[in-house]
Amino acid sequence: MTQARALAAFAIALLLVSCGDTADLVGGETLGSTDEFATGEGLIADRDSLPGAKLYAENCASCHDGSVPKAPHFQWLEMMSPASIVAALSGGVMAEQGAMLSEDEKLRVAEYITRVDLSDGLPDVNYAAKCKGSAARFDRAKPAVQAGWGHDTRRFVSSALGGLEGGDLGELELKWSYAFPNATKARSQPAIGYGAAYVGSDDGTVYAFDLETGCARWTFKASAEVRTGIVLVDGATPMVYFGDLTSKLYAVDALTGEQQWSRRMDDHPSATLTGTPAFHDGTLYVPVSSLEVVPAADPNYECCTFRGHLDAIDAKSGEVKWQFWAIPEEPKRSEKNGKASYAPSGAPMWTSPTVDPKRGVLYAGTGENYSSPADGNSDSIFAIDLNTGRRVWHRQTISGDAWNVACMMEDNPNCPPERGPDFDHSSSPLLIDVGGGKQVLAVGHKNGMVYGLDPDAKGKVLWETKIGRGSIQGGVHWGMAAEGTTVYVPINDMNNTRNGDPLDPKAARPGMHAVDARTGTKLWSQVQKNVCGEGRPFCDPGVSAAVTAIPGAVVAGHMDGWIRAYDRKSGKRLWEFNSARPFETVNGMKGRGGSMSGPGAAVGDGHLVINSGYGLYQHEAGNVLLVFAPKR
Repeated sequence: MTQARALAAFAIALLLVSCGDTADLVGGETLGSTDEFATGEGLIADRDSLPGAKLYAENCASCHDGSVPKAPHFQWLEMMSPASIVAALSGGVMAEQGAMLSEDEKLRVAEYITRVDLSDGLPDVNYAAKCKGSAARFDRAKPAVQAGWGHDTRRFVSSALGGLEGGDLGELELKWSYAFPNATKARSQPAIGYGAAYVGSDDGTVYAFDLETGCARWTFKASAEVRTGIVLVDGATPMVYFGDLTSKLYAVDALTGEQQWSRRMDDHPSATLTGTPAFHDGTLYVPVSSLEVVPAADPNYECCTFRGHLDAIDAKSGEVKWQFWAIPEEPKRSEKNGKASYAPSGAPMWTSPTVDPKRGVLYAGTGENYSSPADGNSDSIFAIDLNTGRRVWHRQTISGDAWNVACMMEDNPNCPPERGPDFDHSSSPLLIDVGGGKQVLAVGHKNGMVYGLDPDAKGKVLWETKIGRGSIQGGVHWGMAAEGTTVYVPINDMNNTRNGDPLDPKAARPGMHAVDARTGTKLWSQVQKNVCGEGRPFCDPGVSAAVTAIPGAVVAGHMDGWIRAYDRKSGKRLWEFNSARPFETVNGMKGRGGSMSGPGAAVGDGHLVINSGYGLYQHEAGNVLLVFAPKR
């Protein structure tokens, strides 16, 4: 924090003291290092004391400091599993460099990067048992649930597709659980179809589980963590599409697990795929984001060169049809006070796009700029021509937003003068019929606002409703849902974001809310009490994860590990389940749930399937897939 900013904050604090409110402010902490982002049992605290520190510096650092195109930055590498790093050094993309290291030295490098103790070698792993007999067969008569991210961002699953309604939720019981081996997070949206549940994982394994038993009909190994949702597309050859942490997009046969094609979506060393691709009429619309906000925390890093884009990819061949850049011009280098930087940058696209065939466009949101000056493309909703990738219109809801992780540190020169507020459009727009042939685009924002935009008037704001207080992790974070004109609005409002700014907990509204898409009128609010208790420093009551709607209800996974379902009309709680605890798993490995962020529940074939665990950004680690069905 600069001296001027510190004095200003102190002055505000004195003013609040005079009003008697300052004792209620929380937060105001900053990070000592980006190591504090990761949470989980047994992580090594002092990375620099490890023997792998010298090995990494001598063999890896010169390429992975962000200066070599296509070489992922260190902060990207540390999100990988130890096994993935050793595999890359032993026979993967880094085999040539790994040839200079002994087997033990490869372990030491992986240990240094991941902070996982590998003194006894790589941890033992039990993957899912291979299905046999009838459990191994896909049933094409059971529908592929083509709803939610990848198909319809309203995230509403009809009873015909999902086999569940609000009245069924009270009968749900846990059917089986699976522990993703040696994972601290589970953040890939599952897909359901043909009697199977498809899901990606922390170590890059994609599974086609038998929905009844939890055995694996097939597994597929991606290059790195699969973070996007799985998009299941029915057809003569059913397919699944997904992206990994390295910005690689895959097309895999849904019945055999055989890869049909893959392509890397961006050569930037920090590029990644966060938002789930949208499928429409033989084309995948793929949003491209990056992790460059994190290496910017290194004062020596020349920030920043990434800019968000969205590509149209032929689903059959993997070829690029067109490419849309959120920031049209490439970043240019400048130097001030001896410090080099690049701008304009950022405006990452990390929401699943919304396809509007009626108007021939798709809608997608952007995040903040990474460096100063902030431009007119951050924190915006774009309408993009489906056929050409041409910008039809865009609506910026907040201007002057430039931020990166350097702003979470003390006196870091890479923090832009705007210093945030980092209020992205990270939640997919929802296109909703409101009667009379009219539609409204309901858009959530990390500032806690929901906007109603007119898709026929270049995104004109029809209404705006303040639901939550907002913070750098939301407000509205990963995704709203809708049934009819009822829009379900999950609010996170995390109080201590470690961003240096104190927040007022009295203004926080963590929990589930609903608004009317026609007017923006609040229908009901269920603010969740904090039930975390002592000994859970990474527990919060809010809803960061996307929510899922079924007839008469919405299902939300909370940051405190509880799954809660709410009635559409009243907001009354219909069902709840505590996932922040140990589980006996079908693969016999240690399984435990934790915070829920990123993806939400998948519903299909009378089952509810959800991930639990998010050991990043001061949240509770976990590694389980939970499968529920009504009692029989």
